[in-house]
Amino acid sequence: MSKLFAFSGSDDFCPGGSIYPNLKESNLFLYPNQDVYFPPCKRYRVSSPFVFAGGKFEQKKPSIEVLPDECLFEIFRRLPGGQERSTSACVSKRWLTLVSNIHRDEISDNKTAQASDLEYESTDEKGGVSSEDVDSDVEGDGYLSRSLDGKKATDVRLASIAVGTASRGGLGKLFIRGSKSRHGVTTVGLRAISCGCPSLRVLSLWNLSSVGDEGLCEIANRCHQLEKLDLCHCPSITDKSLLAVAKGCSNLTDLTIEGCAKIGNEGLQAIARSCPNLKSVSIKDCPLVGDQGVVSLLSSASYSLTKVKLQALNITDVSLAVIGHYGKAVTDLSLTSLPNVSEKGFWVMGNGHGLQKLKSFRVTSCRGATDLGLEAVGKGCPNLKQLCLSKCPFLSDKGLSSLAKAAGSLECLQLEECHRITQFGFFCSLINCGAKLKVISFANCLGIKDLNSGLPPLSPCESLRSLSIHNCPGFGDASLFALGKLCPQLQHLELCGLHGITDAGVLPLLESCEAGLLKVNLSGCVNLSDKTVQTISNLHGWTLELLNLDSCKISDVSLVAIAENCQLLTDLDISKCTITDSGIAALVHFNPINLQILSASGCSMVSDKSLPSLGNLGETLLGLNLQQCKAISSRAVELLTEQLWRCDILF
Repeated sequence: MSKLFAFSGSDDFCPGGSIYPNLKESNLFLYPNQDVYFPPCKRYRVSSPFVFAGGKFEQKKPSIEVLPDECLFEIFRRLPGGQERSTSACVSKRWLTLVSNIHRDEISDNKTAQASDLEYESTDEKGGVSSEDVDSDVEGDGYLSRSLDGKKATDVRLASIAVGTASRGGLGKLFIRGSKSRHGVTTVGLRAISCGCPSLRVLSLWNLSSVGDEGLCEIANRCHQLEKLDLCHCPSITDKSLLAVAKGCSNLTDLTIEGCAKIGNEGLQAIARSCPNLKSVSIKDCPLVGDQGVVSLLSSASYSLTKVKLQALNITDVSLAVIGHYGKAVTDLSLTSLPNVSEKGFWVMGNGHGLQKLKSFRVTSCRGATDLGLEAVGKGCPNLKQLCLSKCPFLSDKGLSSLAKAAGSLECLQLEECHRITQFGFFCSLINCGAKLKVISFANCLGIKDLNSGLPPLSPCESLRSLSIHNCPGFGDASLFALGKLCPQLQHLELCGLHGITDAGVLPLLESCEAGLLKVNLSGCVNLSDKTVQTISNLHGWTLELLNLDSCKISDVSLVAIAENCQLLTDLDISKCTITDSGIAALVHFNPINLQILSASGCSMVSDKSLPSLGNLGETLLGLNLQQCKAISSRAVELLTEQLWRCDILF
């Protein structure tokens, strides 16, 4: 050899061994007992059923995995029925991905497939992908519904859902709540849903940073029956997605967009042009949305749009003027945190005479909600029944009184953190709201203080059924005494966090309630004593269903009165009260009451001795709160848990 090729060296052609340390990866074969070598006629294939090991060729069993995706796809789409495809999807993630990307139109049409799908009921029993991989529910309208939350929201689960529900008519409703997991939902998962569930009607996406326009466009291009779309905190979704939805989902009736910083006017204008049947629109925290987008939606769906919610948007008085003119079908309107809307916007909206059907109106943190503006709304909405005003710093007693008088159909009035409202405004609204007012609620209104004079002439409000005063520190006995003459038909009473009221102020109100109270909440009224509870029990025990005495200055005497008179009571809260074991025993000593919920948290004088009495309530008790009861041992609670096996116990 060395002489033939004229080089010096040993006769070994390759003295260091084989020039290819890994013969499997080489594309040249050395042929033994010959002096030359040459490349093979065909490139060596790693996936072939032959493996070179130990200097010999070994034959493997043939595997279908060597087939490319295109071939497997063709095989799967020709399977005779949904059950077979579902079973195939269980083999591997690769097969699951391929099966989940088969669109219904791509399935080979044959009678065998149709017959198999009719017989297919559950793939669980035969090893197929089950649509029950996640919590599910068949809604009352007959649509299959699925919900994925947190770490369960992955592409693999969506693919499983798509395959598992395909033979049952497909998924109707899908709710996805994402997390910060690396393996969250992406375009791949939504593509699988679009292929397997073309009849999807409801899609809700929350906190999905990995989902962009491509995934939502897949849904829009194939799920043409989509009626409700909910996009919350999906930062990668832009106007491009809404353009696709507008083009492919003309049946859209409900649109919710929240915290999507890249969605603006262009997308909303496209929806307005192509989706004339919109009934509900909610847009929140979208800084690119302005008057152009909102005006387009409202003007194009003038006769179908019934619910509108606008929050934290860069809209001006123009949008409110359009609402007032084109909102002919609007029944529910909510305006929150609109800094560029002035008093003029509310005034024009009220005088537009388009909100004739408005029944519910909520305003929060809008500086334009002044006396003049809200009075105009009251006059322009003759069918207004529910009014909620929160954080309106420029609303005064005069404006509230005028609004109450103008809104003659008002049934529910709720005010929160309106600090310019005083006791005078409170009573004027109560008197001027007319004969239909049923509910009045004031919360955190710091301007309300007891006044002994200056109140308007008072007449009973026969229609009022519910009175709620929360955390208004100036509300005291004088105000309660005046209320005692106004509310003879009261059924729900909530006086919470009112440190200024005592038994002397509450008793006249309790005595004037002729219809019988159903629910009484006195939590946080630290100056109310056993006398108030005894009066409630004696006068209203025959109707009382709920009683909250959290932090009240009561003792075992109150529990004795409750046990003797309140046979219909189902919910009792005596947290942070000076209750002892004797009081707990009194609840079951007399004719047992039908308590379902009992809260005694923070009752430091309740000990293990009360557990036998609590055990006797086991036939009806469903919830028991013993948190921060330091005299009760953990062992005693364990025994009680075994006895009250139907009851949820907090300790």
